[in-house]
Amino acid sequence: MKIVIAPDSYKESLSALEVATQIELGLLEIFPEAQCIKIPMADGGEGTVQAMVEATQGHRVDVIVTSPLGEPVTGFYGLSGDGHTAVIEMAAASGLALVPPAQRNPLWTTSYGTGELIAAALDVGARHLILGIGGSATNDGGAGMLQALGVRLLDAQGAELARGGAALAQLDRIDTSRLDARLATCRIDVACDVDNPLTGPRGASAIFGPQKGATPNMVAALDASLQHWAAILRRDLGADVEGIAGAGAAGGMGAALLAVLKCRLRPGCEIIAQAVGLDAAVRDADLVITGEGRIDEQTIFGKTPFGVATVAKRYGKPVIGMAGSLGRNAQVVHAHGIDAICSVLSRPCSIEDAIAEAAHNVRSTARNVAALLAIGQALRT
Repeated sequence: MKIVIAPDSYKESLSALEVATQIELGLLEIFPEAQCIKIPMADGGEGTVQAMVEATQGHRVDVIVTSPLGEPVTGFYGLSGDGHTAVIEMAAASGLALVPPAQRNPLWTTSYGTGELIAAALDVGARHLILGIGGSATNDGGAGMLQALGVRLLDAQGAELARGGAALAQLDRIDTSRLDARLATCRIDVACDVDNPLTGPRGASAIFGPQKGATPNMVAALDASLQHWAAILRRDLGADVEGIAGAGAAGGMGAALLAVLKCRLRPGCEIIAQAVGLDAAVRDADLVITGEGRIDEQTIFGKTPFGVATVAKRYGKPVIGMAGSLGRNAQVVHAHGIDAICSVLSRPCSIEDAIAEAAHNVRSTARNVAALLAIGQALRT
C-alpha cells in the first residue's frame, strides 16, 4: 500500500513535516509494510518557507532587511535543496507581526524589505522565486519593494519619493531603467488567494487597511494614493492593473508584481504542489492523507487540504483530512474531494494542552484511521 501524506502545519504546534511524521508513525503501527511518502505542504502563507525547505531538503537563509517601519530586522527566505528556487514570505520582512499595534500606520509602512529579500535570493543564484504575499503591514502598492529592486519613483521635482502609502500621492513618474536586470531571467510565482482589485470598496485600502491600523480618513487617503499609483502605472508602463483580481492583495503589492515584474498570481497551494512534485507522488498512490490545524467551511477556499484533494481527485484517489479541530460546516469539504475528516483531539481540553499533546494525538488518530481501514479490508474479504 502506498500512502501519500501531505499536510499543512498545525499553527503554533507542529510543522508540516512533524505532522506528516506522526501520521506515518501511526499508520505503520497497523500497516508496517506500507510505503509512506511524506510531502510537507503549505498554501503560500505562514509556514511556506519551512514546508518547502523540508520538502526539498533545502535550508533557511537569514538576511538583515528593512522592516515596515524602516528599521533593520532579521528577515529570511528558504532555498531549495538544488539551490535553484527561493521561497519568500512577504510577512518575514514586511509583515504585520513586525509592527507593534500602537505603531501600525499604513500611511508610512513600507514593503522595501520584501524587495531586499528578493535581491538577496538573486544574489545566491536563485532564478525561480515563489513569493507568498499574505500577512503584510503595508498599503504602499508594492512601491517599496520596487524601490529596493532599483525602480525610481520620482516627484514633480525629480526627487525620490519617501517610503509608505501616503507618499504615492506625490508620484510624478516611474523610471524602471535601473530595475535589477537579473529579474529578466527569473520566473516569479506569486501565491495569492484573494481576488480584490487595487482600489474601490473592495480594494486594498478599504478591505485590508483597517486591520493594518488605518482609520476611515486614512482609508480614503490611501485609496486615493493607490488610484494615483494605478494611473501612473498605466501612463508610464502601459499596465492597466487597477481592476485586475488580486491587484489589491498585500496592500496593492499584487499591482506592482503584475505591472512591473510581470508576474502571474496563482493559488498558493497550486504553486507549492507543483514545486514539491505532489502530482507525480499521488498518481500511483492508494490513499492520500492531508490536514491542517483546523478544517472548516473556509478550507475549500484555497487552503492546503482543498489543494491536495484537487490533485488527488484527478487520479480518483481517496482522501482523508486530519485536523487539529473541526470547525463550522466542516462537512462542506466532502463535496470538494475530501472523503472523510477527523479531529485529532481525544478529549475536551485547553488550547495549551492541545498544543502540548499534538504529536501524540496526531499519531494516535492516524493509528485509529489505519485500524478502521484494516477493518474495512477484512470485511470485504
